[in-house]
Amino acid sequence: MSHVISIDTGGTFTDVIVIGSDGVPTIGKALTTHDRVFSGMREAVSAAAAEKGLSLDQLLSDTKLLVYGTTRATNAIVTKRVAKTAFVTTAGFPDILVLKEAGKFNPHDFRSRYPGPYIPRRHTFEVAERMTSEGVVSVTFDEVGASKIVSDIKARGFEAVAVCFLWSVANGEHELAFARLLGELAPEIPYTLSHQLIPIVREYRRASATAIDASLKPLMQRHLRELEADLRSAGYKGEILVSTTSGGCTNIETVVAKPIYTIGSGPAMAPISSRAYAKQENYGDNVIVCDTGGTTFDVGLVRDGRLTFTRDTWLGSQYVGDLMAISAVDMRSVGAGGGSIAWIDEGGLMHVGPQSAGSEPGPACYGRGGELPTVSDAAAVLGYFDPDFFLGGRMKLDVAAARRAVETVSSRIGLTLEECAFRILTLASELMIRAISDVTINEGLNPRESAIVAGGGAAGLNVMLIAKELGCKRVILPKTASALSAAGMQYANIVSEEAASLVTSSRDFDYEGVKSVFSELKSKLDDFAASLGQGARAQIEYIVEARYAGQVWELDTPIPAIGLKTPEDIENLSEQFHRVHERLFAVRDEGSPIEFINWKARLSIPLGTEPLSAPEVSKSNLGNDHFARLSKRACYFGDATAVATSIFKPRDLRAGLRIEGPAIIEEPTTTLVVYPGMSATVSGAGNYLLEI
Repeated sequence: MSHVISIDTGGTFTDVIVIGSDGVPTIGKALTTHDRVFSGMREAVSAAAAEKGLSLDQLLSDTKLLVYGTTRATNAIVTKRVAKTAFVTTAGFPDILVLKEAGKFNPHDFRSRYPGPYIPRRHTFEVAERMTSEGVVSVTFDEVGASKIVSDIKARGFEAVAVCFLWSVANGEHELAFARLLGELAPEIPYTLSHQLIPIVREYRRASATAIDASLKPLMQRHLRELEADLRSAGYKGEILVSTTSGGCTNIETVVAKPIYTIGSGPAMAPISSRAYAKQENYGDNVIVCDTGGTTFDVGLVRDGRLTFTRDTWLGSQYVGDLMAISAVDMRSVGAGGGSIAWIDEGGLMHVGPQSAGSEPGPACYGRGGELPTVSDAAAVLGYFDPDFFLGGRMKLDVAAARRAVETVSSRIGLTLEECAFRILTLASELMIRAISDVTINEGLNPRESAIVAGGGAAGLNVMLIAKELGCKRVILPKTASALSAAGMQYANIVSEEAASLVTSSRDFDYEGVKSVFSELKSKLDDFAASLGQGARAQIEYIVEARYAGQVWELDTPIPAIGLKTPEDIENLSEQFHRVHERLFAVRDEGSPIEFINWKARLSIPLGTEPLSAPEVSKSNLGNDHFARLSKRACYFGDATAVATSIFKPRDLRAGLRIEGPAIIEEPTTTLVVYPGMSATVSGAGNYLLEI
């Protein structure tokens, strides 16, 4: 068996990448089917198989590995379709989820309603017990009272339980005691223990992550088991892995135990493929990742060749949403995808997003009953799409419906259809530029000194406008742009991460305590690798979350040498933190002690290889005879009149070809708009190198 299949099921499209022994990626794409995800998956995989001249059965039988990513968990949270979950905590602390972290933007604005907790206050149960911060029992666990709570939880029909006791990170004995009662009295109810899921200090963060994870368990256990059954019924016999938000993939059993790691798992793969493509084209180690899907625009960074991580991923707005708190790839989203809806506010101003048409019914141009104007409809009105070649001809677009949808907005603001459509595209671009600024300029990275790797089915519509505004000179639209996250799964490793809290300082370092933490983390990861039969190939890196004394938030700091046995080792670790702090804030305070809070060990098991470097090719323009045979289409680029625009199909392209704008490059699964005064060159690897 020689093929690897990666599948990313988004809110609008299901993307598939198939790579065989030749190393050449093949793309399949279909609309996501939310009622039974395998239906859309089957269609997308079948499309990829057809491109390779194979039937679905032939491809599945010759596939050794399938990697699956999904937005099912994210969508469940957004639509409030998670399990009915009980929150169990220490007596006297029922408002952990209610108070959150007590912050908000515009603190003197009292018009907004106070945000509700992730689990309603009426679903909170208090257990008499207490641990001190040293892990010593302060109040004995009330087993009788806890048993009554379990019986009440069962009687009231709760589907999951989140358990978060105070200072369980120091001693999880009481959480384990409650888990034993659940196993005896309500064995059918899944639960999450905070000290096992996320053993870090900060009560709200631990409680929030535990609540989210528990609420997803019934849904994701059912979903992944059904998917596995569907794949086996279809004849697939190879290995199945699931992508995670920690920037890798793992087996189904691990994800079922910690489903919170599936939130944002698709976008988390985009930096992996972006890093690979930047390396392939020799575009440097600092990369701005732009992934434009049907629903959102996701942006992230690769810094010095490394993915960036954060514990500050909010589901919803910062402070008023709900915090995941797990260490996740830092990808930030705005509602500005291809399906984002344009609308007019009460003051007559136009906006784009965050509402989306999704895949059901989808943009008006899809011809599935949608009537609201979207970014995709604007592109159809501007002439950027061939209505007979969308998805390689498998889906016909209804341009007349797109014009009717855009007219509902243009008529209210006194613009022509084409002027309004271009304004919709411009507004979407401005939202994307703002999101890029949040993760570059605000994080101390100059976008002019970075490469952009753009992906997603809608990326080619405006990536050149975005790059021009940011001043970026190195821009790649990969051959697999329409499936950037699915491509990342092809290059991802099996990843597992364990964490533990131990607060110590650079001035009074707890050598023995840290040694014990390292030993515990390594043991857990070694056991995981051994369970996969991959112990010999596993690599472990160690990271500490550190801060200057008196600061509130920590920064991830790589540990340069395992062991930390001598004062010199601590000096090296401190220097590493100074560098991280200086890079982000342009300040280093060598006179302040450094506090080390949370310790992480990250295991990585290589699965595949990254693409080979692009061969050098000579640039050339299309010959006059061939150029004259290109079809032309009237397109609008912001002016009142249309421009006759050359249309390039895959058969017209070759390595080294330089295409000057205005032009439209139509791939089966994506469209690249080359604006007047700009150009695109096909690299030796088949990627598009964009010149602004």
